[in-house]
Amino acid sequence: MGFDIRKRGKNVKAEEFVREMKDKHEKAKLALVRLQEEMKMKRQTDRNRKEAEVYKVGNKVLISTKDFPMELMKKATKKLIEKYIGPYVVKRIVSENAVELELPALLRIHPLVNVRRIVKYQEKVEGQKKIPLPPIEVASGKNIKKKIFWIEERGGGNQSI
Repeated sequence: MGFDIRKRGKNVKAEEFVREMKDKHEKAKLALVRLQEEMKMKRQTDRNRKEAEVYKVGNKVLISTKDFPMELMKKATKKLIEKYIGPYVVKRIVSENAVELELPALLRIHPLVNVRRIVKYQEKVEGQKKIPLPPIEVASGKNIKKKIFWIEERGGGNQSI
């Protein structure tokens, strides 16, 4: 002859409260899972990122020719175009992502350039030794051996003769 509250009728407000709490708990779990996935993607994306290089007025830079039109470069194929041209001087810093360069009028591109399209120019150090490449022997069709010598061209690339 005891008194048991649990067996007494249903408490509607308590059941609503429990249902609301379960819904909120499920939403919170989904939000946490989504956040974990986003953090995982952010970590994967940031793994290959690097800080943008800081440029100053007067720095010498090279411009990437990757997105230049072919008629601007006046070369037959894209393979033969230099990867970078220059050096050009930084005239003004517009923002941390853009700089204005002193470009010749013949280049016919806008002087404002994104920092992803430029790299710092490194001048050759005086007294730095240039180690010549050894000649390469190549056998032609009649077993005649030719020697190929590498010479440095003024543009910076190597050329065989």
